[in-house]
Amino acid sequence: MQDLVIRDADVVDGSGADSYRADVVIDGGRIVSIVKEAAAAGCQRPHAVRELDAEGLVLSPGFIDMHAHSDLALLRDPDHSAKAAQGVTLEVLGQDGLSYAPVDDRTLEEVRRAITGWNGYGDDVDFDWRSVGEYLDRLDRGIAVNAAYLVPQGTVRALVVGWEDRAATPGELDRMRRLVAEGLEQGAVGLSSGLTYTPGMYAGDAELTELCRVVAAYGGYYCPHHRSYGAGALEAYAEMVALTRAAGCPLHLAHATMNFGVNEGRAAELLDLLDRALDAGADITLDTYPYTPGCTTLAALLPSWASEGGPQEVLARLRDPATAARIRHDLEVTGSDGCHGVPVEWETVEISGVTDPALADVVGRTVREAADLRGETPWETARRLLVRDRLGTTVLQHVGHEENVRAIMRHRAHTGGSDGILRGSKPHPRAYGTFPRYLGHYVRELGVLTLEECVARLTSRPAARLRLPDRGLVREGYRADLVLFDPETVAPGATFAEPRRLPSGIPYVLVDGRFVIEDGKRTDVLAGRAVRRTPV
Repeated sequence: MQDLVIRDADVVDGSGADSYRADVVIDGGRIVSIVKEAAAAGCQRPHAVRELDAEGLVLSPGFIDMHAHSDLALLRDPDHSAKAAQGVTLEVLGQDGLSYAPVDDRTLEEVRRAITGWNGYGDDVDFDWRSVGEYLDRLDRGIAVNAAYLVPQGTVRALVVGWEDRAATPGELDRMRRLVAEGLEQGAVGLSSGLTYTPGMYAGDAELTELCRVVAAYGGYYCPHHRSYGAGALEAYAEMVALTRAAGCPLHLAHATMNFGVNEGRAAELLDLLDRALDAGADITLDTYPYTPGCTTLAALLPSWASEGGPQEVLARLRDPATAARIRHDLEVTGSDGCHGVPVEWETVEISGVTDPALADVVGRTVREAADLRGETPWETARRLLVRDRLGTTVLQHVGHEENVRAIMRHRAHTGGSDGILRGSKPHPRAYGTFPRYLGHYVRELGVLTLEECVARLTSRPAARLRLPDRGLVREGYRADLVLFDPETVAPGATFAEPRRLPSGIPYVLVDGRFVIEDGKRTDVLAGRAVRRTPV
């Protein structure tokens, strides 16, 4: 007897082809048989130890979150319903050039401080790893869903060069090449950058190109958060396309948006740039989240010169009145490179989380609203928060455009990613709602994508980018990472007012053939493991 048969499911197999009705048999964590309704006519139907009636439900491959910030959440929160309940069965970590491997003791402390707003400081995590391979081994002890890892270029630079704004020496570049190669040899799937975050933003194109040559040699891909999503966004996209073509490296554009007033209605220009590159032979994919606001840390908005040297130097500059006045001018008048070259509009910056509980009264307010309540200028409020919260404050930036979101979503290179920051009292609802929002709002309600198109963008297309030979499709022999959802009711529960509500209409999720969501509830199964790069 096999382990499980899912009966009478409407299979949307991830290929983009039309759905079909079938019984799907699972054994040993893999799909062993698919019996289509027509083939089953007059034949004995398959049986198993457990039989699940899927009448009225769609069976699809599990969703792949191409841009996740669960690097510590997977370790500290075995439940991890934020992703499991959405039907996510694989997350890609190590994003935006900053994560926790490879490190030494100094760099680990610096990185923990720098991205406290993304993942928390990690007091509740035992950092018993230093290399990429050791981090992946830690994930292999059992996590809620599977995880792949990108070598974070900013962390590599911090380890070798430090947090200074200067070019790497030839010897330093050689060491960075070796660290990237070691990470890929140990199982990372590619390289990420955060080119509006320090210290990754201090790397020039020549340095990045050399690192991308290493990535290409190992069959990985480059995933940049590029230098601007605001003023100069098109030039920043073009820079990444040219850089990776010179390196012969596949490109995956992280959270590919066109934000701020300067880019309203300009998605077609980005898509034309990408189409020309694709038609010329470039290997390009991208991911987006189906919302208009972005999410980052308040400290990320600061100009790069103010962030040089690491978190302690940033705090020292903020405490100094003359230097703080320079920072304010860059933010409010010039347009900080940390704020994508656009002068900050404090009424669009909503405080979503703080690390100091004494500051909780500002959460859910814009910086301008919080300032008005205290009779301060917005800069005074922002500066006070940055210092008192030790750079740990997270924010939503309401700077996106719905027409751009929809246009990019339709592109042939598109995949889905939540960019979900799970910390803070009021995180962005994309952390809990991205995948059901695609299926409910953009497929069922708006018809921006067909169901088959959408599922392919969330499953087989990202699996192809990750070079996973046995995931992303409902196929015999493939791993049984699967989701069952009701196409008539699937919807995100998360809203901006209540961002941690779980979705509806997703009663079953399987990882490696085991139920992590059953009858709409999280089980105690920890079937997830590290998914390592497939050798070339």
